Order: sequence, then structure tokens, then C-alpha cells
Amino acid sequence: MATEEFPRKELETLWAPWRVEYFEKEPRNLNFLSDAAQASDDAAHLVITRRKNAFLMMNRYPYAVGHLMAVPYRKLAELSALGDNEVVELWNLVTHAQALLRAATKAQGFNIGLNLGECAGAGVPDHLHIHIVPRWSGDTNFMPILAGTRMLSEGLRALYDKLMDAQSKMTR
Repeated sequence: MATEEFPRKELETLWAPWRVEYFEKEPRNLNFLSDAAQASDDAAHLVITRRKNAFLMMNRYPYAVGHLMAVPYRKLAELSALGDNEVVELWNLVTHAQALLRAATKAQGFNIGLNLGECAGAGVPDHLHIHIVPRWSGDTNFMPILAGTRMLSEGLRALYDKLMDAQSKMTR
């Protein structure tokens, strides 16, 4: 019986050519939330939905495929600074995001939360936003532990198109 040799060489090198978009661009724009709030080209800023006081957008540097953010238009660091209408609209966008992600990615669960302040992990400490991260049974793997690498199975643009398609079907 012939035995196949373990493909060690292939497994020692992990290729992720799509990552080039993250490090070939100019330095990270810390005002990207404000820029997206004021932009007219939603697709360029990965904005999915706009409401009167807040909007929903994709995270350009996602923790997992489909990582969305609900963001108030006003640049605020503290929850206590939000008006009642902003609070209601943000949570309505979180609910909308869940429905979109269930339709477009078949998400089975969600991590939803805020990182307020730099010490809490806020990448943009002066513009709060709610993270909506879809999860699936069995979606954890060895990559973050052993290689310090996250595996994302779908590109941003392809997922943006899926989310927009799911949203158009929901509003018919």
C-alpha cells in the first residue's frame, strides 16, 4: 500500500494575497466613520443602510466575515451623549443588521457590543459604534491561536453585494 507524504511544505506557508489591500494603502484613516457619515458614494465606504440619525456599514478590517457596525452620524465618544432618537435608531440598525446577515450569510448567532475608550479596545475612541459580528456553529479554528491569523472566507466587495441584494429583497 502506497503512503502519501504529508504536505508539510504547502502547510508551512499560508498565502493570503488579498491582505495586500490593507498594507499597500496609505496610513489608516481614523476619521473613516465621519467620512462615511458624510459620503455620497455608499459603496466606496461600504455603507449598507442610512437612517436619519445613524447608518449601518461593513467593517473594512473585520473580526469575521460580515462584521458590521451601526454608527451615529454625530461624532460622540460617550453613550450618555446620544439622544433618544439616536439610541432607538442605532438599536433598530442592529436588528436590521442581524436580519441582513441571517439572509446573506446564514449567520446562526451574533456578538454585539461596543468598545468605549482606548483601553477597552476602541479603534476609534472618539466616535462610538456598535459592532455586529455574525457567528456560526464550529466557526472557531486553530488559526488565531497558532498562527495569529484570521481566516476570512469572503471578500468585502462580494459580501457588500450580497448584503445589498438581501436588503433589496427585504424592502420589496
